[in-house]
Amino acid sequence: MAAAFQEAFVLKLLRAILLRLATMSVTLIGAAIVVFFVIRVVPGNPIAMMLPPGATDDDIARLTALYGLDKSIFEQFVIWLSGVFQGDFGTSISLRQPVMPLVLGRLPATLELAIFALVIAVVIGGTMALAGVRYRATRTETAIDVANGVGLSIPDFLWALILIVLFGVLMPVFHISGRISPSLDLPFVTQFYVFESLFRLRFDLWWDLLKHMFMPALALAIPLAAIISQLLKQSLKETMHLDYVTLSRTKGYGENHVIVSEALPNAVLPTLTLIGVQFTFLIGGTVIIERLFSYEGLGNMAIDAVINRDLPLIQGIVIMFALLFTVINLIVDMTYALLNPRLRHA
Repeated sequence: MAAAFQEAFVLKLLRAILLRLATMSVTLIGAAIVVFFVIRVVPGNPIAMMLPPGATDDDIARLTALYGLDKSIFEQFVIWLSGVFQGDFGTSISLRQPVMPLVLGRLPATLELAIFALVIAVVIGGTMALAGVRYRATRTETAIDVANGVGLSIPDFLWALILIVLFGVLMPVFHISGRISPSLDLPFVTQFYVFESLFRLRFDLWWDLLKHMFMPALALAIPLAAIISQLLKQSLKETMHLDYVTLSRTKGYGENHVIVSEALPNAVLPTLTLIGVQFTFLIGGTVIIERLFSYEGLGNMAIDAVINRDLPLIQGIVIMFALLFTVINLIVDMTYALLNPRLRHA
């Protein structure tokens, strides 16, 4: 009986994954169509922007033909899409390099920043939620609610400016620009500097990386921490009135044990789903934050690409962001289905 149930569950899970993969494909194609046609409607000639002021009309026409911009928009889209299916996303107009290596070279920095911000948000938000439930109906809970309101009312880019002024100018504790100090020896093979520095036991590089990442990650984390705190605290307060929690109290367990060991495992599932969904928005939020801190990530490159009207690079970055969003959402959905027993038995 158990084997049959497991087999049926695996088949349902595989069908769900295949359905989501099909949905992902449609989403990516839709994103490609939208970004391709929208950015070509915006006024401005990218070829004219990359040439010096003394360039002739013949120079502009030659480069326009070289990048295929002399063809109709539909012809350009067909050529670009056929190249994408072959792994060729074109050549950057401003940097004159293949798009995909440029995007993949900056992606690890953005992922490390987003993961670090997520860890900070979970730690801060989870701690505030547990404290709010432990000291519910007291001034501590009121202070936590006020802090959550402040965290939600101020956007991440404004938090970044506040942190730059406080800890970069008035009290210069952390670095306010770059990803790592250029004076350090950089023996990296991959672009995942944080993970590779730990693997190589280069804690000097690891610490320098964290000092550069802390303020942009904290600016991204504060609004998310407030959301996590609010949702988890509410879920915990609802769980605290259930029968099994009351039974745990009658057995003589302390309030801390009841909250952490009994209530938290059941109250955390909605928060896990929220964290997964918000992580995609966290990656999107790195665009402005990376610019403010001169952080060498994919978001900073996206702004440069928009300024320079680098159409192939913009398309590659948007497709990469869309792919990240769909993959993360798929992982979140599958994880929630595995963790939630009601969905497993549905």
